[in-house]
Amino acid sequence: QDNSFEQFIINYCNEKLQQIFIELTLKEEQEEYVREGIEWTHIEYFNNAIICDLIENNQTGILAMLDEECLRPGTVTDDTFLEKLNQVCATHQHFESRMSKCSRFLNDTSLPHSCFRIQHYAGKVMYQVEGFVDKNNDLLYRDLSQAMWKASHSLIKALFPEGNPAKINLKRPPTAGSQFKASVATLMKNLQTKNPNYIRCIKPNDKKAAHIFNDALVCHQIRYLGLLENVRVRRAGYAFRQAYEPCLERYKMLCKQTWPHWRGPARAGVEVLFNELEIPQEEFSFGRSKIFIRNPRTLFKLEDLRKQRLEDLATLIEKIYRGWKCRTHFLLMKKSQIVIASWYRRYA
Repeated sequence: QDNSFEQFIINYCNEKLQQIFIELTLKEEQEEYVREGIEWTHIEYFNNAIICDLIENNQTGILAMLDEECLRPGTVTDDTFLEKLNQVCATHQHFESRMSKCSRFLNDTSLPHSCFRIQHYAGKVMYQVEGFVDKNNDLLYRDLSQAMWKASHSLIKALFPEGNPAKINLKRPPTAGSQFKASVATLMKNLQTKNPNYIRCIKPNDKKAAHIFNDALVCHQIRYLGLLENVRVRRAGYAFRQAYEPCLERYKMLCKQTWPHWRGPARAGVEVLFNELEIPQEEFSFGRSKIFIRNPRTLFKLEDLRKQRLEDLATLIEKIYRGWKCRTHFLLMKKSQIVIASWYRRYA
């Protein structure tokens, strides 16, 4: 119920993870249809980039203003930090405060004076500003790290590398918020270079008990995790896509014209293959470099046909080998019989 600085930066990380989820699933998928020249009607979805900008913007972001309050001279308190938020973020549609200049919150009795509220992608969260400045300004002073580095215990010395006199940095140590922001940026950079798979966990109840299913709680999670938009994009789009070359290589044995070798362009070979298999036109579309298949059952059908064809080819290979082996044995026996007969007649 009481959310402070720790929960704020955790929710910031969740926002960044949700942002990369949107980019890699909803945004990237729809942009791929446009790049490939597939006829497509854009599906609207909520992009939480505006919330991420509210928190991490270098000039007007909440973390930037918190750092500014921690570093500026004079009397600095949590209330002065909140006043600064009220001035800079007053008109932001995802920021709410009792002291905000935006009059629509002045009569909101559910929001205490010492709090602010952010409308995250998963719902509204209220934060107590008490302790924000102190927790963000939790610095390890240089003399302390130097003293720990001089310890005789190797583990303690290894835990404070910044205390090494050879690596002294006269700059002010970074705040907790800026360190966390840099860590999140590194995480996002690493995830962007990968091909992540997402598993969305739905909590059926708040009691952590079995056989209890809270409909309202589940619907809330589904709505705010972006699953509805994801399902709409998936249902309107194509379940499977693959470049023409590997697609032709995998399924070419299903068509006499493409088996065993296709001499023309890969796209033309895929068109011949799909026409030969009489797959309905509405089940696939040809992009500039990929074939798009709409329903999974079409892909399952192709896989079943391929499996059956491989069994037939295996049977054919076995039949030809057995025929060759039997014929070779027969010819050898026939040759041996002629030799034996010729020698027998010579001495008869």
